[in-house]
Amino acid sequence: MMAENPSDDKIKEILETKKVVAVVGLSPKKERASNDVASYLKDKGYKIIPVNPGHDEILGEKSYPSLSDIPEKVDIVDIFRRPEHTGPIVDEAISIDADVIWLQLGIRNDEAAQKALDAGKTVVQDKCMLQEHRKLL
Repeated sequence: MMAENPSDDKIKEILETKKVVAVVGLSPKKERASNDVASYLKDKGYKIIPVNPGHDEILGEKSYPSLSDIPEKVDIVDIFRRPEHTGPIVDEAISIDADVIWLQLGIRNDEAAQKALDAGKTVVQDKCMLQEHRKLL
């Protein structure tokens, strides 16, 4: 069963009200999509929290090895990992009580999405946060 994405109105509301974004798989390389999206969101006033165990700092922000290591409330977990790696990340996002789990453009994991929906989370799959922000705001 395919998990449905929220409506554009709901996505717009998320983008207007949820401002702390943990970016899982954020690359320090400027040419990577994760870096481009996170830089854009940071420029638009979002607090970006990099999650990448290979780096201490990305985009001038302290990087954490995992979601569980982040010492503050996370509104959105934005995932830049291949679909087969998203299940445990979604589980961890649920365990830290993130409000929204966002799988970037090209990433879908309906089983993990359904688990998050069952846990009362909002899930967006196969959409780019930057593109949605530009389109809706």
